[in-house]
Amino acid sequence: MKNIRETLHTISSKLPFLRSLKFRIFLLCFVMGLVPAIILSYSILRNYETRVVNVRESDAQTQLRVLANHLILYNYLANPDSEIVNAELAQFSSFYDGRVLVIDGNLKVVKDTYDMSTGKTAVSEDIVNCLLKGSSAATVKYDRQDSYIEVIMPISETASLEDADYSGDQQVQETVHGVLLASVSTETIGTTLDILWRRAELLNIILGLVCFSLSLLLSELLVRPFEKLTAKISAVKAGYTSDPVEVNDYLETEHIVDAFNEVLGRMRALDESRQEFVSNVSHELKTPMTSMKVLADSLLADPNTPPEMYREFLTDIDNEIDRENKIIAELLNLAKMDRRQVPMNISSVNINALLEIIMKRVRPLAQQRDIELTLISERDVTAEVDEVKMTMVFTNLIENAVKYNREHGTVKVTINSDARNFILTVEDTGIGIPEESQGRVFERFYRVDKSRSREVGGTGLGLSITKSAVLLHRGTIDLKSRVGEGSTFTVTIPLSYIPDTAAGH
Repeated sequence: MKNIRETLHTISSKLPFLRSLKFRIFLLCFVMGLVPAIILSYSILRNYETRVVNVRESDAQTQLRVLANHLILYNYLANPDSEIVNAELAQFSSFYDGRVLVIDGNLKVVKDTYDMSTGKTAVSEDIVNCLLKGSSAATVKYDRQDSYIEVIMPISETASLEDADYSGDQQVQETVHGVLLASVSTETIGTTLDILWRRAELLNIILGLVCFSLSLLLSELLVRPFEKLTAKISAVKAGYTSDPVEVNDYLETEHIVDAFNEVLGRMRALDESRQEFVSNVSHELKTPMTSMKVLADSLLADPNTPPEMYREFLTDIDNEIDRENKIIAELLNLAKMDRRQVPMNISSVNINALLEIIMKRVRPLAQQRDIELTLISERDVTAEVDEVKMTMVFTNLIENAVKYNREHGTVKVTINSDARNFILTVEDTGIGIPEESQGRVFERFYRVDKSRSREVGGTGLGLSITKSAVLLHRGTIDLKSRVGEGSTFTVTIPLSYIPDTAAGH
């Protein structure tokens, strides 16, 4: 079966039209229209032949039975000079364009209407069986190839005998005195069949041409919606239009159109996201450069600038350079994660201990705003992760929970696990995220509150990098938030790392 599939695949590769839907519809319609007609004509002609041959066999047997009776009546086997019987034999031979042999009980040919075998001995298994059978039943054979019917009719005499006990019952005794062997020609039947076959072939040719034309027309009409769909998709591909495609001729084309329009919408959203990303990157990189330019121009404009101001301005320039470097570093990390080019240094890590270290680092930031920072360990968790990237994930989520919290708020970090994953929950009592923005917080440079992000020194890349790192671990990150009440981020990571074979890790 596999070799057959490979052969068909090779043939279809060399002959692309075999994979065409139009060709397959045409072939199906053509075959479904022509093949039943051919089968029907063949069946009708074969049934006609069988019926005509059966009629010819029945007529021949009836005539031969009459001849057999006359042979007994005129004692023809003993005296083959009866003109009446000879005339009947000649008439039968002439009418059926055949040959009749009269054979006695000793297998001697008494009469041959062709005068070729008279006086000879006929040795045939069928003749011997007919003599020994002692029945009036005839044996009939039809030879289609040589166009004749062979009939072996016993020359039998029936007598009634009374039982020996004089009970009155009678028994029938049949005595076979000889055999009639007749060959009946079926050439006229063959000639008629040839004529009918030629007419049937002509009709089939005409029907084939009609089926060919109708199949061609149907295949063209049935495939036209798909060709229309292809043309519209090609127009979108070429950039002539970006409107959604509409081809609703078939349910199948509706499904294809829906899927394509969905992909088109995603592509449009990606393009808009790309344009927004480029705009945001330009803005984020330009802002520190503008600040440094203004500070440098201020220093150059006044040659009598006090040393204290020099130091202050240079400190601001240094901070802007650090901010610029941070943005560039995060962009590079994000680009590598997108291309799955970041090496994964997987090791067995105690997640509880890692979280305690991160909480210790973040606690001074929380104390500045009187934010209560709590770690709840439901159970000890050890997982196969990249410690550096997981540290970045935990740090970003916990720092954001502190930075975007309200004064005197709380941040609760919970770690738990099941049989396959560990689950980290970071819950805060901060400002919350509007519902319309929750689906975009993981986009690059997207900020819910831009002024607040500037205050806390965010780049707008933290959550995007966090999500990329989670995906590299084959995990998921979810968000639930209500404005004014706080946000909850839930990270689910497999306990055992599954390498990405496609990416080569």
